[in-house]
Amino acid sequence: MGAKGKIALGVVVSVVVIGAVSANAGDDGDSGSGGKAKDSAASAERESGTKSDTGSGTEADAGTKKDAKADKAEKVAFQGDGDFEVGTDVKPDTYRTTGNTGGLCYWERAKDASGEMDSILANDNVSGTSYVTIPAGDKLFKSSGCKDWEAVDAKATGTPTAPVKGDGGMHRVGVDIAPGTYRSTGNTDDLCYWERTKDASHSMESILANNNVSGTGVVTVAAGDAYFKTTGCKDWKKTG
Repeated sequence: MGAKGKIALGVVVSVVVIGAVSANAGDDGDSGSGGKAKDSAASAERESGTKSDTGSGTEADAGTKKDAKADKAEKVAFQGDGDFEVGTDVKPDTYRTTGNTGGLCYWERAKDASGEMDSILANDNVSGTSYVTIPAGDKLFKSSGCKDWEAVDAKATGTPTAPVKGDGGMHRVGVDIAPGTYRSTGNTDDLCYWERTKDASHSMESILANNNVSGTGVVTVAAGDAYFKTTGCKDWKKTG
């Protein structure tokens, strides 16, 4: 069994969502008799109050959306495109990028900025999620076509659910995926690749076990594993 390695450059894809705001105009009141005028005035006051309340709600919703955007911005450690000098642009730590599709996200850890093959310490094309630990000894981290990277909380906990996406990338054991035995069926041409690792360095030494699968794949993810990586596979169902 050998580790799966590939080198490619990704393509940046961006999406912009534009919202629209609509306003309703009120009808003119009936000025016929005095009674009708009073009713019309009272109705206008009620409508005015309703519109005012609606306006306040809209402002509150806008505030909530702004807060959500601010929270997301605070989590972003660095963008998904660029060359980042370790210690200057990005501090040594473990980072995560999520929501990548089609293997268009490419990242690379390098020992220098020469751009030569020999400078590459680790790299990967990503579909779904990737975790990467950037140690202090690295000089450069490259990211192309990836979603923004956020720092990982080492003490984070989660409620893992099954099944596990077969092309979901890396899953943190105990947070994204529960320990146990998983089964993936219907894979063809060895396109399904899975990997159990003890850390997120992506070095050969970090791999505990790996395989390319045709047909049915069965793997037991141990509680002591750090991550489970899966690409090109059918979804994994927990069987034990």
